[in-house]
Amino acid sequence: MCGAELKPLPNGVQRVAAELAKLGHDQAPVMLDDAARTAQQAADALGVALGQIAKSIIFRRKPDGVAVLVVTSGDRRVCEDKVAALVCTPGEGGSKLGRANAEFVKAATGFSIGGVSPLAHATPPVTLIDRELFRFERIWAAAGHPHAVFPLTPQDLANWTGAPVADVVLHEQPQSAA
Repeated sequence: MCGAELKPLPNGVQRVAAELAKLGHDQAPVMLDDAARTAQQAADALGVALGQIAKSIIFRRKPDGVAVLVVTSGDRRVCEDKVAALVCTPGEGGSKLGRANAEFVKAATGFSIGGVSPLAHATPPVTLIDRELFRFERIWAAAGHPHAVFPLTPQDLANWTGAPVADVVLHEQPQSAA
């Protein structure tokens, strides 16, 4: 090993790896050489299409402070109004969803922005899955750290989370970056 020491996986990655093993997934998280904090960085590092990156977007539901996770295709942008219509009680005044800051994301999920996995959250969020992910046979998701990802199928994601698959994106030209 030329004097190099093996480093243990970061805690978040260990949590995701344990959840994947519990679910019977046969592929462990992969540690990338460089950080993949954006969908574009992850796609470039993996040599896959941008849309194959399952990016995790966290919102804060304002009335009760609950985390809302939207797992969307890396080449799409989430439509906040569509998400609110699916996860908020009708008749609640004002803006029902807010962008989550780094502190909220870490407290709610146990992961830092750039490494939020769709699984193994500290507190289970309300989750929605973007139907656009089903364009691909294989997708990649963050595995609890900005350097860690794991492969799965869109159907795996739906089965494991029990989340509804919905139209949650803006219908405009696909985005070239996260």
